[in-house]
Amino acid sequence: MTNDPRRHPFRYSGEDRQVAEHVPDTPQTRSPAYRLAFTDDDFMCRDELRPVRLQLELLKPDLKMNEAGVNSTIVLFGGARIPEPAHKASARTKTLADLSQYYEEARTFARLMTEQSVADGGLENVIVTGGGPGVMEAGNRGAADAGGVSIGLNIVLPHEQAPNEYVTPDLCFNFHYFAIRKMHFLMRARALCIFPGGFGTMDEMFETLTLIQTGRMEKIPFLLFGRHFWERIINWEALAEAGTISDEDLELFRYVETAEEAVAYLETWDGAGEKRETIPGR
Repeated sequence: MTNDPRRHPFRYSGEDRQVAEHVPDTPQTRSPAYRLAFTDDDFMCRDELRPVRLQLELLKPDLKMNEAGVNSTIVLFGGARIPEPAHKASARTKTLADLSQYYEEARTFARLMTEQSVADGGLENVIVTGGGPGVMEAGNRGAADAGGVSIGLNIVLPHEQAPNEYVTPDLCFNFHYFAIRKMHFLMRARALCIFPGGFGTMDEMFETLTLIQTGRMEKIPFLLFGRHFWERIINWEALAEAGTISDEDLELFRYVETAEEAVAYLETWDGAGEKRETIPGR
């Protein structure tokens, strides 16, 4: 018996990768054709390899979160442009400056949830954000305030972007595919908190609502911070009156204003874990 963790008698890919880096320098070894397929960046980026890249983006964060023992998450979505209150004078508009209150609410909510998580072992209800600035930074920052870990699911954008400094480094991921990133937001989600935001926030919000509405996903606490903001942006009642959604669909989410109110809702949410068998209005 040995302490070797390998489960097969073959050479590991990492071993061959190291050996291949020290082969003699010849025209043959310099040819791209000679590179090991899984170390050949140009090969991995070919159009024909897209199914493999999709699988890798699904697999890598899942393996890492499993290794870290993350069982469930609390998802925070919200605007990257919302500043913390101390910097609201630099906001591009007065509305953005006023919305800085939700930076503080996101930070407080993440801290409260992480304090509970840490007390229970730190593996349940781990805060996950998009890993960027604004509300995302506030969520990761609140988790750090409580001495817990948090997840950041970043994505490559045309303009320069870096993860915020509060994401737990070993749980900081980067994506090419929006679709796979959104899957990871929801795969372990126990609750969703939506703060004021723009196109990205609304994309994530509507996709999740659609999954719950159609029974493709279990009902979870679904909280919209800032009734005044959301009712100005979206006329939910008009959708119900038009018949494009049902009145029952308006019960899939609730408005909250403060972190404490949100925590209370999570403890009393009716129907969490259930899936719709039928779609009202169909």
